[in-house]
Amino acid sequence: MPNVTVTYLFDPLCGWCYAAAPALKFLQAQEGVDVVLAPTGLFAGAGARPMDAQFAAYAWSNDQRIQQLTGQPFTQAYRDRILGAAEGRFDSGPATLALTAVAQAEPERELDVLHALQRARYVDGSDTGNAQVLADVLTALGLADAAARVVAPDAALHHAVADRVAKAQAALRAVGARGVPQLVVAGQGGALRLIGGDALLGPHENLLAQVVAG
Repeated sequence: MPNVTVTYLFDPLCGWCYAAAPALKFLQAQEGVDVVLAPTGLFAGAGARPMDAQFAAYAWSNDQRIQQLTGQPFTQAYRDRILGAAEGRFDSGPATLALTAVAQAEPERELDVLHALQRARYVDGSDTGNAQVLADVLTALGLADAAARVVAPDAALHHAVADRVAKAQAALRAVGARGVPQLVVAGQGGALRLIGGDALLGPHENLLAQVVAG
């Protein structure tokens, strides 16, 4: 199989991106397939919002649909501590910053860290919008240097986050996509080919066939 680079457009607080985690693990394990993470900032900055009761109810309903369709668990601890948190926020900025710190230190581990952050939120009920929670997850994974940068981010890290998000949003526009998750594969002559998020929820063999089709 020829080498192929797959750009994964996602947001760390996207429930459907969590649903796609098994497919991303499968692709990561395939020889000749290089998965590059591209956080879109969908739920950061202007896309962030307070976690009020109405939004929490909407999120839980959507999460239950995802669980029924894919088997990915959303626990009562998540519902109580994250969706039910007083004065909570739905903001993927901190998690995107943590992933960028990892990408700069050990890029080959970024996808595994994303999966760990998803499990911390949706299974353990840990607030991955909190810098110390993020640092604790990274430290437990042996990424102490990245953890330290998350607790005390410098201007260079913030600039790197902004640059990654801008490039990911440009990639979304280039392929005419809006939401996440999405995959983009570079084809002959640099042409970009979109693989929609639905493919990430179907049979893994079909997904791989689409990835290598070009």
